[in-house]
Amino acid sequence: MIAFAAAALLYVITCAPTILWQDSGLFVYRIWHNDIQGKLGIALSHPLYILIGIAVKNIPLGDMAHRINLISAISAALAVANLFLLLRLWLDRNLPAAIGAVTLAVSWTFWQHSVIAESYTLYIAQMLGQLIVLLLYIKTKRTPYLFLLGLLNGLAIANHLWALFGFACYAVFLMALFTRKRIRLRYLLPVILLWLIGATPYLYLIVRSISATGDIRGTIASALFGNEWQGQVLNASLTVKIILENLIFILLNFPTPNLILFFVGLWVLRKTAPSRAFANIITAMLILHLLFAFRYTVPDRYSFFLPFYCFVAILTGLGADALLKKANGRKTVIVLLAFSLLPVVAYFFTPKLARKYYKPLVQRRQRPYRDEYAYFLQPWKTGYRGAERFANEALDTVEQNAIIYAPFTDVHALLYVQQVKGKRSDIRIVSDFDMSENAPILNADTIGDLMKEHPLYVVSTTPRYCPAFILDKYDFEPAEVVWKVVDK
Repeated sequence: MIAFAAAALLYVITCAPTILWQDSGLFVYRIWHNDIQGKLGIALSHPLYILIGIAVKNIPLGDMAHRINLISAISAALAVANLFLLLRLWLDRNLPAAIGAVTLAVSWTFWQHSVIAESYTLYIAQMLGQLIVLLLYIKTKRTPYLFLLGLLNGLAIANHLWALFGFACYAVFLMALFTRKRIRLRYLLPVILLWLIGATPYLYLIVRSISATGDIRGTIASALFGNEWQGQVLNASLTVKIILENLIFILLNFPTPNLILFFVGLWVLRKTAPSRAFANIITAMLILHLLFAFRYTVPDRYSFFLPFYCFVAILTGLGADALLKKANGRKTVIVLLAFSLLPVVAYFFTPKLARKYYKPLVQRRQRPYRDEYAYFLQPWKTGYRGAERFANEALDTVEQNAIIYAPFTDVHALLYVQQVKGKRSDIRIVSDFDMSENAPILNADTIGDLMKEHPLYVVSTTPRYCPAFILDKYDFEPAEVVWKVVDK
């Protein structure tokens, strides 16, 4: 309870107070529209998270986007508490459990996704809950824990397909128990049934798609890879650039000498694990999550290391336990605790160092009211209202009945302010993704006629964020945070 309360306080204080850019804005938009599937394919639907968001949306307190962001904060606090409990049950000691929990709590990527609208921290809480239940089964041999394991993994599948790695490990474990006659078939059937119940939101989308389209193969591809990410998911090639960036990501999460404890934890894992099977599952899940993230090629792949970081924290706790058994003096305890909090200090200086040594961030498209270095490299979002401020100013700037073209990264902030906050319903927000009601079709054939009747604005004049048929044939006049499209 103390671990949960402390983590919840940290994440609630540092939680973003309103709408954000990119995927976070999309999640809030989908929840506002009760959209449990989205447009990116079943694999990226995260229906359980959306259903929780819909319930939270209907709580009439404060800013709706803030409430959705807080789902991640509370889920993250539960994840930290679960990690503490897992290590406490495993080692029967509080201090190593605390070291492991703090290691996860202040790691850059985990903290960053604990304060924005995302499905990741909910998954981490679910994954750790499954490991707790598995540990309890191994210690007690009580079959109800296996039933609960099935339900929890099914619910995790309904939230994020990362849970397939756990599913594979647990399926092997259950089959081993069955073949060795440690459980009977009548115990496997409730596990399967409860898994199906937990995974129902995800399975429902699959069944609905097959019923609507009759395309079984296409539906399965959508359920496993989304609409267009099969190549990235199955990628088996690496470049030196990707390898170096991945190593930087890992070091950003653990800028502390305590990282050495992870390797100590790996060394003592089999000696401290309650069973060989449990050690095998921990090792397998660590390797599977690391390999998946390491050779993934999507732009935000750094976030896909999150489950791996969770296992780093677990093994760091094991390493701390091994060290404290050798040197349990007061100085050792103080040093370990200080080192575990060192990342918090490091994040204050990371943007300054990156500005000097890492130029790609400044080469990105720069958004209004968003310092790319601070926004990306500092995990907290306390008081950050840049996306909402941009949207308000954009809507305030343009004339009556204007059209604004916005790319995916910005469109949901505009739509949030217009639809949820009720501002400037006369404006039509156009995008290649989501659009405002009654938005016109904007393409090379229609743009000329539309510009005769409506002022046209774009959010960016950068390629990839502005259609080529606008960039190639028109000029732009700056208008506060947007650009007005004018004839050459």
